[in-house]
Amino acid sequence: MGKILVGTASWTDKSLLASGWYPPEAATPEARLRFYASRFPLVEVDATYYHPPSERTAAAWRDRTPGDFTFNVKAFSLLTHHPTRPDALYKDLRAALGEPRRSLYLRDVPPDVAEQVWSRFLGALRPLREAGKLGAVLFQFPPWFRPGSASRRHILECRDRCRPARICVEFRAAAWLDDGHRRETLDFLAAHDLPYVGVDMPQGHASSVPPVLAATSDLAVVRLHGHSDKWTSRVVEERFGYLYAEEELRDWAGRIAALSQEAATTHVLTNNCCADNSQRNAARLAELLEELGADVIRPAADDLSRLSGDLR
Repeated sequence: MGKILVGTASWTDKSLLASGWYPPEAATPEARLRFYASRFPLVEVDATYYHPPSERTAAAWRDRTPGDFTFNVKAFSLLTHHPTRPDALYKDLRAALGEPRRSLYLRDVPPDVAEQVWSRFLGALRPLREAGKLGAVLFQFPPWFRPGSASRRHILECRDRCRPARICVEFRAAAWLDDGHRRETLDFLAAHDLPYVGVDMPQGHASSVPPVLAATSDLAVVRLHGHSDKWTSRVVEERFGYLYAEEELRDWAGRIAALSQEAATTHVLTNNCCADNSQRNAARLAELLEELGADVIRPAADDLSRLSGDLR
């Protein structure tokens, strides 16, 4: 059985800050990340999907967390064929875009601009990678990114561009995992040592994929999005406003424990980020996994003591 790291997909969203999960003394971004790292060994950086990070920011994340802490970083939207606001691009690159648009896709961007986006995005992650704190770059592809040779080539391009960092792959088109494509999809990922991201999410939407778990590399990844009945809402707190019940968590703990027998490391991220739902569910899920005898990684005792001292 491999080790399991459990964390959440955010530590900074407004509803979490308002929930009271952080103690009053954790009143700054630095103190909040230090407190979070005293509770969980893993976090997913979701903000990088909307705006590329700076190297300075990544260095701050590195310096505010224990040596064995792990960051998974969500790839910038432009790189995964999602619509991207022009003002999210690096300021000096916008001049090369020509006529203003409400949103851009990778196909709309000149090749030299795309090269710069790739280079700067990955360069900004260097502090985390060199410190051994970069777990994987999450490439979440949209519903219109469907099975086919062009899509598979793009996935491999993403892998090659990110090296020596590794990527993990999440689909939002159900066709990748339907009866006619599931085996082919998982075999493709396994053949290229690419971690597959299994998800739990509301069903019946264009972006819905079934909750399939599989180990296609030495790293397995699971993301739990909840089952909000307002999944299509533009209000984040409504889209992710779901608290997993105990019975649901017990079921997922069993499935994740079984998955961890097939991978050296399993990352589990709760992404029901509304108030402290994600933190509460992640903490309980870690407890349930331990009850099953899984090798759940916890923050080291000396890190807990040091980080607690820093907050005083």
